[in-house]
Amino acid sequence: MCGIAGILGFKANKANILGMLETQKHRGPDFMDFYNEEHKITLGHNRLSIIDLSSDANQPFLSDCKNYILVFNGEIYNYLELKQELQSKYTFRTHSDTEVLMNAYIEWGEGCLNRFNGMFSFAIWNKKENLFFAARDRFGVKPFYYFFDNSNFFFASEISTLWSAGIPKIPNDKVWLNYFSDGSYGTPEETFWENIHQLPGGHFLTLKNNSLQIKKWYFFEDRVSKLTNSFEENEEEYITNLLLKSINLRFRADVPVGFNLSGGLDSSTLLALIDQQNIDKSTVEAFTFVTNDERYDELIWVKSMLEDRPYKLNVCELKPQEVPKLALKIAKNQSEPYGGIPTIAYSKIFKTASQKGVKVLLDGQGSDEAWAGYDYYVNNSQNIIQGITVSPFKTNVLDGGFFKNYSKTFYGKPFEDDLLNLQYRDLFYTKIPRALRFNDRVSMLYGTELREPFLDYELVEYVFSRPKNFKIKNGVQKWMLRKIAEKFLKKDIVLAPKRPLQTPQREWLSHDLKDWVASEIEILKNNSWFDKKELQLELDLFFKGNNQSSFHIWQWINTAQLFK
Repeated sequence: MCGIAGILGFKANKANILGMLETQKHRGPDFMDFYNEEHKITLGHNRLSIIDLSSDANQPFLSDCKNYILVFNGEIYNYLELKQELQSKYTFRTHSDTEVLMNAYIEWGEGCLNRFNGMFSFAIWNKKENLFFAARDRFGVKPFYYFFDNSNFFFASEISTLWSAGIPKIPNDKVWLNYFSDGSYGTPEETFWENIHQLPGGHFLTLKNNSLQIKKWYFFEDRVSKLTNSFEENEEEYITNLLLKSINLRFRADVPVGFNLSGGLDSSTLLALIDQQNIDKSTVEAFTFVTNDERYDELIWVKSMLEDRPYKLNVCELKPQEVPKLALKIAKNQSEPYGGIPTIAYSKIFKTASQKGVKVLLDGQGSDEAWAGYDYYVNNSQNIIQGITVSPFKTNVLDGGFFKNYSKTFYGKPFEDDLLNLQYRDLFYTKIPRALRFNDRVSMLYGTELREPFLDYELVEYVFSRPKNFKIKNGVQKWMLRKIAEKFLKKDIVLAPKRPLQTPQREWLSHDLKDWVASEIEILKNNSWFDKKELQLELDLFFKGNNQSSFHIWQWINTAQLFK
């Protein structure tokens, strides 16, 4: 996994691309290089070496015919199978998935995308045709940000990289307003900044003669609809095999691989599936975070799960006094609002893994969305936040002139079934896009790669397409996953309810970090978006004990830090 960047247009030059690469060098500390045609195109790459550690696999990667130049971020997990399919026509000089991607594109064009099982964001320059092609994986695991003013096209793996190239930092009022009002993080192509866009997951773009075109290549809705009336003879066995295959593919690496662990069903199932792999388990390490608060920490569950297993456990502690410094560091790294103290605690895992030389970590992200694990799937609410009973949004603190432009965020409903539409919303608009962004940044901040086996597209499509009683049965959520997990896990873990809160964010923000919170929010009183008096009243209420939700407090802290 790496960082990619580039410029097409008059501003394409060595100085600009080197500045961009320097800004995101944490994404690829192993090697940095660029390709440059002055004032026409420049492509840059920060390499984190995972597969084929030799210099032969460095990027930008030039095709054998010398016509194509590739910069690639991510992993093509099924590269060995694709290589076997291509090797009768192409001579491979490396053992990398990068070269497989290049030759797959030369062979199949945009059709190569449907053959890839992986997480990826890449760009290819076709010199003869002066054609630029870029694509992003199905769920948008790997990022692709761009700016285009009809003269120059800039792209990068992180927003701050674009700012370093001189792209203006102008707030997108619409996205910020909806964030404060209903918790939306924007549509798949939007960011929190004007004129800085995302290439949506499952889409590709082409740029030729200053004409930019964006097309969808992953048609999830159609694929799921075709599966709806298709049933495997033994579904439990079929899905178990899909899970095992997904884990197996994500253990492909030429560097140490570890995994993240909590006390819940998802990560415990991940652990059980790792147990089934034919690998040297004594070299695989586990990581978990704690805050030393028994109301939230899951260490007792984690230790129970690892009992009589060979994996070394690394316990990564977050202390409240660390939060102010880390919060600002991660805010600058994310360049957009992120998920609070749980994300900060999560970042400690990647820092520890990096220090230990573990470059790849597996995680249980994505299970709840496909298998219907959130509480609001049962109570049929339209919430986008798990475990709340009151609204976390305080629109009364917004200036009237700002708030009058609010328009509720609506999400597509391509299915007749309400549950499927909620799951679809979370997969493509709310939960997964923002979690993937949080996770990409905090992992890459420390030069580590995160892989999410539960987001394997074949697995997600099949599970998503199953009837409701496959996912929720007799009030039990993620029913089939629990049934599969029973083969491998202790019953008390399989039956454990989902625990939505993992850190004492409310307690820390209202007590331990009270002075810091007040000083950060003071900054917003000079922001025209807010009503100073209402902002202070809500903050006082929070400090006095009205802290069932701390989401709004974190929103304000995050906003203040992003405008510093």
